[in-house]
Amino acid sequence: MARTPSPFEACLAPLVRLAVKFPDMEGQVIWWEATGWQAQEDEEAMLDAEELAFYAEGLLAEGFGLHWQALAEIEAPSIPILTRLFFCEGALPDLPAPTADWTVLAQGRHPVA
Repeated sequence: MARTPSPFEACLAPLVRLAVKFPDMEGQVIWWEATGWQAQEDEEAMLDAEELAFYAEGLLAEGFGLHWQALAEIEAPSIPILTRLFFCEGALPDLPAPTADWTVLAQGRHPVA
């Protein structure tokens, strides 16, 4: 009998598949603060594709909520370039929409709303 994936695995499995298929994809961590969503600004702090799920799983285990979005450019909508990892404590607030030149290729969240 097939093992049922954990809620973390169910949330992160599509992200893992994208990271394996598109190893050049990068990740940006974005935290909810009192003033709203705050993205890391330092390009050196960007996550490599193989780090995305590991990083997210660690914070999920600590009790943070996560909503991730794999973004692709409008000109190449099937190739993810950037994954945004939104973390917060408590209920996940609404996410900022991607700018007009980006489209959401895939996404997941935990806990599921």
